[in-house]
Amino acid sequence: MKSQITPCLWFDSIAEEAANYYLSIFPNSKITSIAYYPDTGKEEHGKDAGEVLTVSFELDGAPFTALNAGPSFKFTEAVSFQVECDTQEEIDYYWDKLSAGGPPEAQICGWVKDKYGLSWQIFPSIMPKFLTDPDTGKAARAMAAMMKMKKLDIAELQRAFNG
Repeated sequence: MKSQITPCLWFDSIAEEAANYYLSIFPNSKITSIAYYPDTGKEEHGKDAGEVLTVSFELDGAPFTALNAGPSFKFTEAVSFQVECDTQEEIDYYWDKLSAGGPPEAQICGWVKDKYGLSWQIFPSIMPKFLTDPDTGKAARAMAAMMKMKKLDIAELQRAFNG
């Protein structure tokens, strides 16, 4: 049995713009298909025939769908996407790109909202090791350091972990 989970991102009418924005940030990314509203069903969906319905795309190989379905729903922090980074350079890159145009007040503990309101967690790949270390003192120091940061700093987290 084959199963694939694909996040579907709800937009009012800018799904293609948003997909292209994300493609510009993540490597190995592409649009795989675009579907358009037909000339039937307008009384239900309110969209004109030929308007973009969905954009299927991949971000670094991970599948996504962007849906143009009207203004009924907005993104919340209840769902976020994690971007695991091996270096501080990667953290800086993704933080700068994804926070551009987003609300500064949403930047906390490695979390950032992009200009569309979608939440992202930009974190170092070493963080799970810090937080699950059997030495609870090390884990607690790393957690305390992380909670004081906006953008995560690998060197500072390592210092806190080491004591």
